[in-house]
Amino acid sequence: MILAAMAVTMLDIARDLKVSVVTVSKALRNQGRISAATRKRVLRRAKELHYQMNWVARSLVTRRTYTIGLLLPELAHPFFAEIARAIAHTVRPHGYHVIISYFEEEPELEVSEADSLLTRQVDGLIIASAQRVHCLDLFRRIQGRKVPFVLIDRPIAGLRASFVGVDNQAIGRLATEHLIARGCRWIGHLRGPDMGIATERFEGYRRALAKHGLPVYPRYVVAGGREDGTSYEGMRQLLRVRPVPDGVFCYNDTVAIGAIKAIREAGLKVPKDICVVGAGNFHYSDLLVVPLTTIDQGTCQMGVRAAELLIEQIASKRERMASKRSPQPKKILLPPKLVERESTRR
Repeated sequence: MILAAMAVTMLDIARDLKVSVVTVSKALRNQGRISAATRKRVLRRAKELHYQMNWVARSLVTRRTYTIGLLLPELAHPFFAEIARAIAHTVRPHGYHVIISYFEEEPELEVSEADSLLTRQVDGLIIASAQRVHCLDLFRRIQGRKVPFVLIDRPIAGLRASFVGVDNQAIGRLATEHLIARGCRWIGHLRGPDMGIATERFEGYRRALAKHGLPVYPRYVVAGGREDGTSYEGMRQLLRVRPVPDGVFCYNDTVAIGAIKAIREAGLKVPKDICVVGAGNFHYSDLLVVPLTTIDQGTCQMGVRAAELLIEQIASKRERMASKRSPQPKKILLPPKLVERESTRR
């Protein structure tokens, strides 16, 4: 009988069940060809004996830490929370754990947090970066250390790297064309922060108006930031424009919440007086006082695809190093989809 107070090893489990250590290893890692019955026996016995993986020993053998660094601008935002959840669920069956760092939209803090993750010898990184245009030093350093990484949501101009995101110009186009189809003619836009994805969503808005012969008036484009507080003030500014907008495309769903609050406080109704469209399809968008029409950008799928792509790059790392070939970056753009709710149903 194996003593409970002693550290249980795979050899202990193998002897106990009269199987090989290789079989135990395959069962615990959920890899390799073994029967379902054998895998079940091993996992049950490992649980009974309170077996815990010796990660240090495993790292010495495999030259991997089985950890992935996830760098996010913030954690409270539902978009990034859903991304993190999807990534963790995807990598867990492969034996990986996720270390999450956030940098509060500060590029300097992002560099510091990335360096900290590299010091921990993570096997790869997934990054939603806030680095400014042409500031590529961080990524050059990551590449110099041969650490695979995938950019998510925010592409970096001039950087040759794998990327998973959504077609942001299509988001702006879909939202604006939906408002036009609902009879809106004076369409405002609460623009996002000064970054590429906000510019692309504005471009989709601008092109949709031009396509339908509607002018783009600068006074109908107001900074809405990324949160409901700043967008509330932005919507109040739009309400002073004449004619008052009869439709508003918001940078994201959080911005739309602030917009709807300002509209209702002004004594106007959504959608009777002003239709509102958001972007993101966050998990609470259908629970708002006026359920929000939004553009689904495939948040969970974005996290899944980024995680799968990174695991693929980690697995092929040794092969690439042996052949001295540079990794071929992949770009995955998810198509957005309109989700219609009460905020545009006139």
